[in-house]
Amino acid sequence: MQISIDISYYPLTEKYLEPIKAFIANLNSYEEIKVQTNGMSTQVFGEYNTVMGIITDEIEQAMELPHSIFILKMVNATLDTYTPED
Repeated sequence: MQISIDISYYPLTEKYLEPIKAFIANLNSYEEIKVQTNGMSTQVFGEYNTVMGIITDEIEQAMELPHSIFILKMVNATLDTYTPED
C-alpha cells in the first residue's frame, strides 16, 4: 500500500532550525522514499512499511533532543502528484 505522510516538527529550543534541517536531511538520505518540503511541513511518500520504518527511526533519533513535538497526518494514497480539480 502506498502512503503519504505530512510531518510538522517543532523542536522547542532557541536553535530550532538546526534539528529541523538535520531531520529533513536524514529523510532525504533514503532512496526508497520521496521527500518534499515546504515552509510549513515535510511530506514523505512511498510504500507503507518502508515509510513507517524510516520515520519511526528518524523521529526516535530526533526525540533525543528534549521537548520535540511532531505532528503527523497520513493518507493511504500517494499524493506527491495530486492536483485538485477545479
